[in-house]
Amino acid sequence: MLDIGRDNNIALFTLNNPPVNALSSELIARLKAAFQDLSKENNIKTIIITGAGKTFCAGADIKEMAAIKTRKEGELFAGNGQGLMDMIEGSNIPVIAAINGACIGGGNELAMACHMRIASENAWFSQPEINLGIIPGFGGTQRLPRIIGRAKAVELILTGDKIGVKEALIFGLINKITSPEKLMDEAKALAGIFASKGKLAIAACLKAIHGRDAENKLFGEICETEDKKEGIKAFLEKRKVVFKDK
Repeated sequence: MLDIGRDNNIALFTLNNPPVNALSSELIARLKAAFQDLSKENNIKTIIITGAGKTFCAGADIKEMAAIKTRKEGELFAGNGQGLMDMIEGSNIPVIAAINGACIGGGNELAMACHMRIASENAWFSQPEINLGIIPGFGGTQRLPRIIGRAKAVELILTGDKIGVKEALIFGLINKITSPEKLMDEAKALAGIFASKGKLAIAACLKAIHGRDAENKLFGEICETEDKKEGIKAFLEKRKVVFKDK
């Protein structure tokens, strides 16, 4: 259901829940556990999330949603998914979505919770919940407007229409388009860039970008690190920097 691999200091999470990698409660639980476990591993510097087969993720498990009968059950279902998305967005480790195909509903919400998104040419995106008589429940009503702007987000959420990779790139939903064959190579190359930076500075940048702390406070904290001393010294000495994440 969730395949976990490692490539040096890069962790690779592959959604493997046939036929369309739906976000079942079990898969959400496994993703949460995997993120919690990785937070204890100092050698992991970047996480890549992708899907097995031809689909990135087709959204929340439709059978589980059909079984929801009460307001309380609905709130718990949505809260569970939101908890995962908040965990990903709040990660001190950069998370890259390598979108290999359809990215629908909860799948798009999962991708938007990641810090960057690279998509293959055959990927497409939608928030189709309106067509089921429901609304996005895993943070889509909040993250989509922040990422692509309110007007376009309202259009996509209220129509349920899908967009291709070119339009997704124009609106800033994704960072880059690549061929299906090169998707993971591109994601790993980007992950390698992140991994070459100081882990403490990366974590502080992510906190500041997402408004979890004041930028000046974080800047002050980083100024006391060994990595800050090494980075400035290496620049002045015109040599390659060697960060030690201290």
